[in-house]
Amino acid sequence: MRWLNSDVEPHDCGCDNAKDKRSRFHLRWFTPTTEVSLCGHATLASAAVLFQHMKNVNHTLVFETRSGDLAVSMQEAAYLMDFPLNTPVQQVGKNIQTAVGNNPIQDVCFSSSTKKLLIRLADSCNRSVLTSLKVDPVALQRNETSGRVKGLIITLKGSPDSKPGYDFYSRYFAPWYGIPEDPVTGNH
Repeated sequence: MRWLNSDVEPHDCGCDNAKDKRSRFHLRWFTPTTEVSLCGHATLASAAVLFQHMKNVNHTLVFETRSGDLAVSMQEAAYLMDFPLNTPVQQVGKNIQTAVGNNPIQDVCFSSSTKKLLIRLADSCNRSVLTSLKVDPVALQRNETSGRVKGLIITLKGSPDSKPGYDFYSRYFAPWYGIPEDPVTGNH
């Protein structure tokens, strides 16, 4: 694991004033190998710390990031976050078969601004198909060396007979950033 360079000051990595009443904060995200432009889970976690533990009184917090301003609002017992709109385009490529094998595919999209490839499995697939996929991060990197793709999302629609409240399931892979599979997607 690589530690942050000494030029990253403590104020870039956390909050230093528990009585802070500001509504705007600078936020940066790092993987084991590089800085990334967006991390939704870490943004929500930062907002939760500010709202719950630091008792920030603002209704909405704005995080100034490499992706632009990200606003997180408290809505009763939940948080609402506006993400930047990164319009995807239809996409095909060799990483698709590397990732999902011969499983049927509903849709494939790519966002050049985020460098993310999204593969939606066919609606005939269930959650067990997604969780049983054996995605090889080394093969993903070997097949994509142009730098065009830096993250792969494999997703499928939730079904009425699955746990209530799940609209979709997903797994996220970013070996190009030192993350073979993101554990936050729950497949570990």
